[in-house]
Amino acid sequence: MADHDQLTAERRTERGNGPTRRLRRSGFVPGILYQRGENSISVAFGARELRRVLQSSGYTGVVDLEIDGEKARPAVLRDVQVEPTRDAVLHVDFQEVDLTVEIEASVPLRLVETPIGVREEGGVLDQPVFEVQVRALPDSIPEAIEHDVSELNIGDTLTLGDLSAPTGVEILGEPETPLASVTVPTAEEPEPVEGELLEGEAAEGEQAPEAEASEEGAGESDEGGSEE
Repeated sequence: MADHDQLTAERRTERGNGPTRRLRRSGFVPGILYQRGENSISVAFGARELRRVLQSSGYTGVVDLEIDGEKARPAVLRDVQVEPTRDAVLHVDFQEVDLTVEIEASVPLRLVETPIGVREEGGVLDQPVFEVQVRALPDSIPEAIEHDVSELNIGDTLTLGDLSAPTGVEILGEPETPLASVTVPTAEEPEPVEGELLEGEAAEGEQAPEAEASEEGAGESDEGGSEE
């Protein structure tokens, strides 16, 4: 059995914005433990200890969670809310797991190396998908799925079926799902230089050729009418 980081917590009885703000000011982070087949438990974690464990175990590792001195139970991170300006953890959800039963989880997709289509052909790597769904035993969930994209040329697309997973890990989803591609960079329209006239534009005090032609045509029409 793998060694897990230890994380302690205490039960929370008060809920609401006021108690939550006081909890954070006192150096704790509110959270929830979702249990298997039982009601969830509202808990509070020491902010420093929680950050240490998250940095050590990552967002996919199993931790042994001990609540109020009870027997530790294995759990995985289910959700985390972070205050972006201060990078402070605001709230965490953990899910109790059975180490002998597979679970599904989202893990980061990391593309490594620079595609040949970028470094030699002037293309751009477009990656619209940054996470993939996997299934494995809790202790086998990888920190990330990595893929070498160095051989991608302009016009090539990386799909879900191109990825390889570690032993015991199954990547979920349709194999044809596009994950990234190398595209031709979009050409930008040059901005006009100050004082430079655009096509069909007349200088101040002058008429554009189209306007002159239309006025001449109108004059001929009027003259024709007067002859009648």
